[in-house]
Amino acid sequence: MTMDVRLLRIDSRLLHGQVTTNWAKAIKVNRILVVSDRVAHDLTRKTLIVQAAPPGIRANVITVEKMIRIYHDPRFAFLKPMILVEDPVDARCVVEGGIKIDSINIGAISFDTTRVMVTDAIAVNAADVEAFKWFHDRGIKLDVRKVSNDSSKNLWKSLSEKGLV
Repeated sequence: MTMDVRLLRIDSRLLHGQVTTNWAKAIKVNRILVVSDRVAHDLTRKTLIVQAAPPGIRANVITVEKMIRIYHDPRFAFLKPMILVEDPVDARCVVEGGIKIDSINIGAISFDTTRVMVTDAIAVNAADVEAFKWFHDRGIKLDVRKVSNDSSKNLWKSLSEKGLV
């Protein structure tokens, strides 16, 4: 018996208003797991994220390795989490670790000098594109939505139109 992962979301902002209010209610989670080696080792960011959890839902910040370990541990089967990661590479590591999902929600990926804009809120670099190809090759849907009631857009279509895949 493993935990029932309600949503795996890529968002470079991790836990913020839209996520906490809309997604947590819409998908009825009982835990928010922020999975990031960087944040897990950054006490300030970790503290801010835990404090941003919506009322009645605990948030934990854990490493990728710990996420994989607790997913396979029957003692955590009661969890119905939303998993938040900062980038597609961390998402791929989580899924390669055995976490079962059939779609990934992509919220926002911040632009920087290594990335190109693909949509108004999503910028990708070569490593991100490789991770998205990996998901696509396994039939995992790349669902772009800021909040649950937005209409779903397929990121693969945007990547294709930009000539990135």
